[in-house]
Amino acid sequence: MNVLVIGSGGREHALTWKLRESQLTEDVYCAPGNPGIAQEAECLDVDISRPEEILAAAQRVHAELTVIGPEAPLVAGVVDEFAKAGLKIIGPSKAAAQLEGSKIFAKEFMQRHGIPTAGFTVVESFESARQALGGFDFPLVIKADGLAAGKGVVIAKRRDEAEKTLDDFMRRKVLGSAGERLVIEECLRGEEASFIVLTDGRAVLPFAPTQDHKAVFDNDQGPNTGGMGAYSDDSILNAQQREMILRCIVAPTLAGAETDGLAYRGFLYFGLMMTEEGPKVLEYNVRMGDPEAQPIVMRLRSDFGELLRALVEGRLGAFEAHWSPSPAVCVVMASRGYPGKPELGKAITGTEAAEALGGVKVFHAGTRFENLQLLTTGGRVLGVTAIGEDLEAAMERAYQATGKIQFEGMHFRHDIGAKGLRRRGRARKRESRGGPTVNPGPGGA
Repeated sequence: MNVLVIGSGGREHALTWKLRESQLTEDVYCAPGNPGIAQEAECLDVDISRPEEILAAAQRVHAELTVIGPEAPLVAGVVDEFAKAGLKIIGPSKAAAQLEGSKIFAKEFMQRHGIPTAGFTVVESFESARQALGGFDFPLVIKADGLAAGKGVVIAKRRDEAEKTLDDFMRRKVLGSAGERLVIEECLRGEEASFIVLTDGRAVLPFAPTQDHKAVFDNDQGPNTGGMGAYSDDSILNAQQREMILRCIVAPTLAGAETDGLAYRGFLYFGLMMTEEGPKVLEYNVRMGDPEAQPIVMRLRSDFGELLRALVEGRLGAFEAHWSPSPAVCVVMASRGYPGKPELGKAITGTEAAEALGGVKVFHAGTRFENLQLLTTGGRVLGVTAIGEDLEAAMERAYQATGKIQFEGMHFRHDIGAKGLRRRGRARKRESRGGPTVNPGPGGA
């Protein structure tokens, strides 16, 4: 079958690469793509902010399946356009995409359907927001209602930081219309986990668990980003925790969507905090995570094309995915200035040397090719992803690969996966004391 992938980042490179491996795919296209994706698929010049242009591109290349990477086309209603034309596409309807498109919609949805999440209030003016701060202990979390490319969430440790964020979002409008309305919520304590499933609205196929790293600097310091790296390792969540997430969070979310008349089919991302009271939802994403997609596809042994076809043909409930037991680690290499204004146009070298190490794939996120030279063109530039026999080996291989790559002003975190090593260390200590041998999964931060 012919497949069209929509997007131009590291997630889309990962999806395209995995679809190229499928026994079912004949031609793979990507719009608009990037130089890394161009090695896996034919790239199309399409304005993906316009659903009608995406539909026209799918019709032009006779795509039998279209996979949407980023959230913006989903929020804009591209799935509804494809449904009208009778074409197969992976993603939720425009109405269901509000679960990511509006933080207020998502929080009220969770409240309505009894899904565990942080306590919150909604504010629509600067003055009401300042008054609402008095109802929370510090630190607290401030979230822009609309899409903000991963930059609309701030953890404020003091009141002056909170008031500055309110001023930036609501008065200075640094996020445009996305920050006109805000959610203020309690700051949950624990360790984060990303739980991503593929669903047709009823049947659910969970992916391997991952853990994202949002803060720009080591040890979770500095402002939030779109993600500075992620790793996938079975020790992130144990069997009991996975069962609890499926029963207490995934199932009521899908039941709530059905009750509310929200047609949901596609990837559904649960950003979770593993608290002492159990897992709680930080956010929904209505697509595959980025950079979580990179380590996930490295571990997926099943035919990705077959998996997606089972979804659109209504056979997802009978499909069983197979995963490598080996952990995978993705380290994001970013431009100087990110997550603020990044420096662009810097020459990149060493990607081929990195992949020559074996067990490494360099996924392109913000690159372009000009005059026979690979250049930076975004904040997040590359997602250097490695798989290894254990987490320590995967980390070592990923960081060995980053050492092969150079561009002026590059920066990256040096601790992607370190929480997993600490978790395993705690488990070994418990075993040596004669405690339970079951992996405890994420605990306190």
